Amino acid sequence: MSGDCSSLKVEGVLVEDSVIVVDEDLARRLYSCGFYGQPLEVEKPRGADFEGPLRLSLLEALYLARKGLLEVLDVRGGRVDISVLEELVGSSRRFSKIYKIYSDLRDQGFIVKSGLKFGADFAVYRVGPGLEHAPFIVHVYDAREEFDPVEIIRAGRLGHSVRKKFVIATVEPSGEPVYLQIDWFRP
Repeated sequence: MSGDCSSLKVEGVLVEDSVIVVDEDLARRLYSCGFYGQPLEVEKPRGADFEGPLRLSLLEALYLARKGLLEVLDVRGGRVDISVLEELVGSSRRFSKIYKIYSDLRDQGFIVKSGLKFGADFAVYRVGPGLEHAPFIVHVYDAREEFDPVEIIRAGRLGHSVRKKFVIATVEPSGEPVYLQIDWFRP
């Protein structure tokens, strides 16, 4: 389903914590390019055959705007600068790391969706939602953050119980993303 979208130019309107792509044809084309966003009229779409607008998270909108695929407008039709999106996404170190991991996974060809229902930052797909279950759940940590070893056990058990690989992601001081996959196995 993910096709070449390098020539796609989409406009979206910034509404609170989302960017809405109102043009239905462009919404379907953008969704078919990598399962970006969530159709407003469909809870669990199975492909790009849907009617209605597309809701993009601010993280997705920032990524697409930086790639030159999305121009964000305010409700009056004025252009919203990427720096405004960056500010809305969050300027804290945690959010910059989350964005770095999101963009790295997207650049590698993975489909990245919210992992909130799994207690993680992202659910990551190889093929796409509706076509497979997400094989990975990813949580982003600061490389210098201390966490209780029980968190690793909890992550491994959670991944095992939902049949997903739990991945801890971080960003090195050099800016390089690092991934650690937690597998639950019996000795």
